[in-house]
Amino acid sequence: MTPSDPDHLEQVRDELDVLSGMVPLAEQQLIELGCGNARLARSLVQRFAGSQVVGLEVDEVQHARNLAEPQDRIQFLAGSAQAVPFPDASFDGALMLKSLHHVPLQFMDAALQEVARVLRPGAWLYVSEPIYGGALNEIVRLFNDEGVVRPAAQVALDRALATDAWAPAGERRFAQPVRYASWEEFAQRMLYPTFADHGITPALAERVKAAFMPHLGPEGARFVRPMHVRLLRRRA
Repeated sequence: MTPSDPDHLEQVRDELDVLSGMVPLAEQQLIELGCGNARLARSLVQRFAGSQVVGLEVDEVQHARNLAEPQDRIQFLAGSAQAVPFPDASFDGALMLKSLHHVPLQFMDAALQEVARVLRPGAWLYVSEPIYGGALNEIVRLFNDEGVVRPAAQVALDRALATDAWAPAGERRFAQPVRYASWEEFAQRMLYPTFADHGITPALAERVKAAFMPHLGPEGARFVRPMHVRLLRRRA
């Protein structure tokens, strides 16, 4: 098996099962950096008593949507990972779910330093990043090639672990099943996200569609997204 071959990885539908198997979640003060629609955070606070999550999001459109759907024990704030609006040692744990590679390359080190700053000694950082490989990636890279930023995120984690702020605390690889009911759903979710302009021209859209359509069947288009989790612990 290679990182680009997700077919032999264990499939996990709900990443909260992976997270909860690695760290305690009840009665925890947590922050998610780049929370997106906060799907996992919303489920987390329902499942684990006393947990509270701050969801930090830089995309103004997504942040407005989050504010329009408030939920107990979740606080949504606008902000970036490289400038976290909290004092030192505020949280028991931090999450970065498919978000570190979206941090501009020149700010990745600063972002990880900021996370270390706002975590209490002994607290954890859970970083979940998509592996650059698989059938879905072959389609997505036609319009959003992350062949540079995804490895850069892993190298940034390596640099962070070489400092006295972090210690390695765990690692896991798995695959997430992904389904798109139609080409239209894929296009809406992937070609035209609120947080990025992929410069989609009609010709490019047709090229992407031609790559997507062979995967579309009566039950939609089904893929698996290979994921790499790294758990870091804040040194005392």
